[in-house]
Amino acid sequence: MPMTIQSIIERLGGADNAARLTGVGTEAIRKWRQARAIPAKHWPVILRHAGLSLADLQPDRASDPAETTMPQPQVPTPAVVCADTPPDGATAVLVLADGTSLWGRGFGAQTTPDGAAIGELCFSTGLTGYQETLTDPSFAGQIITFTFPHIGNVGANPEDDEAARVAARGLVVKQDLTEPANWRAAEGLDAWLAERGVPGICGVDTRAITRRIRDGGPQTAILAYPADGAFDLAALRARAAAWPGLEGMDLAREVTCGEAYAWRDGVWHWPSGSDAPSPPAARRRVVAVDYGAKRNILRCLTSAGCDVTVVPATATAEEILAHGPEGVFLSNGPGDPAATAEYAVPAIRGVLAAGKPVFGICLGHQLLAQALGARTYKLARGHRGANQPVKDLTTGKVEITSQNHGFAVDEASLPADVRVTHTSLFDGSNEGIASDRYPAFSVQYHPEASPGPSDSHYLFDRFVALIDRSNQTV
Repeated sequence: MPMTIQSIIERLGGADNAARLTGVGTEAIRKWRQARAIPAKHWPVILRHAGLSLADLQPDRASDPAETTMPQPQVPTPAVVCADTPPDGATAVLVLADGTSLWGRGFGAQTTPDGAAIGELCFSTGLTGYQETLTDPSFAGQIITFTFPHIGNVGANPEDDEAARVAARGLVVKQDLTEPANWRAAEGLDAWLAERGVPGICGVDTRAITRRIRDGGPQTAILAYPADGAFDLAALRARAAAWPGLEGMDLAREVTCGEAYAWRDGVWHWPSGSDAPSPPAARRRVVAVDYGAKRNILRCLTSAGCDVTVVPATATAEEILAHGPEGVFLSNGPGDPAATAEYAVPAIRGVLAAGKPVFGICLGHQLLAQALGARTYKLARGHRGANQPVKDLTTGKVEITSQNHGFAVDEASLPADVRVTHTSLFDGSNEGIASDRYPAFSVQYHPEASPGPSDSHYLFDRFVALIDRSNQTV
């Protein structure tokens, strides 16, 4: 007969001894009790030391009073289910291009038969900042799987939006959305998503999704949460299989601003809010090309001493230079840099030829590299999260960075007058370059996102210093 979790712990000699035998902390033992399950990786040790059979480790909820008092989920244990009939309690489905169906519970906005969310399925390992992630324009065209469980715990508020609308097409989480418990929350994440037309699904195995992407590369997925509960899996599979993917897709046009505008807010500080800009005499005129710019990047530029004018992604060199910039910033953004480069590279080359200092981030980094003569390629697995280690080859220091990109600069294609300045300690891919010919540099990661928390803020000061040196030589 299966044993309760507490009985198994007692057979191991108590919580402390169970922790020692399995190589975990006592907090993990507490979580065994809370989850009413022991991870399978510990079963061999437990079978050996407790004299149990495999059947003893199967859950027996009826014999455990602590478990019978807990409400049980109304949908099956998270699993990959390929059946065409939804399991009991399932209200949403995530269909992959290979035909795999993952059933779960829907939240956020419900979808119409023709309006299911389709995009490249990715995962993000960030522990915080889900609202910033969802509104980051770099996530356009993607459905985000969050590997961290407590999504929704701080709710949502207007100050944390990185753009005017949600960029991601959908989100996937394992557990039900957590109710907000934060003084800044204006509303719950479920309602926030519904208001913005973004669907989500919970109750699926996010670890299985992460492993699938890690081992097999990016996949197209489609997320359906129909109001009438009717699922046309054949149609969903056909749409997922037919979607072309992000390669060759220019998404900067979809997320850029419609016209030029001035940005004046500085970085946010508790409890006063955004910084006010310093006196005009200390300011540098900077044009930020919006390929999908995050608001916090613009705040960091302002706080570093810049008067920022934002222009659309399609602005020509002449239109950029007409604002009289002392420096030009190339923002982050979504999609394939090779596609956006068709109109962006001629503009960047015009700015470089004019001798203006240039600083690029993320997509802006990739576009600067292409303008300098390099190529880009699609990563086998993207970098998305707030725990990405990057080495600064100039100083030897390691920065903990926030990243969100599926493409990278091909270092082998860099011309002789372009130096590699930063490299990823995860996979060795390029994370930064600098030109020896022009006053221009760029990084692949997001220095404004502060996971370090301030490891990379020096890059904004470096840009301002580059502008000041350029002004002195004019």
